[in-house]
Amino acid sequence: MNFLDDLKKRRVYNRTLKELRRLPLDTALDLDIYPGDAEKLARRAVYGI
Repeated sequence: MNFLDDLKKRRVYNRTLKELRRLPLDTALDLDIYPGDAEKLARRAVYGI
């Protein structure tokens, strides 16, 4: 991995996190997403961990 790849992944992570946080509560719960897990879900989606 190089710096540019890391930077791109960080941008995708931030965008994913922002979108997860924007979900209305009822929609998030319908999708089985607990809003408090947004960081963990975004990290797993982008970094696979």
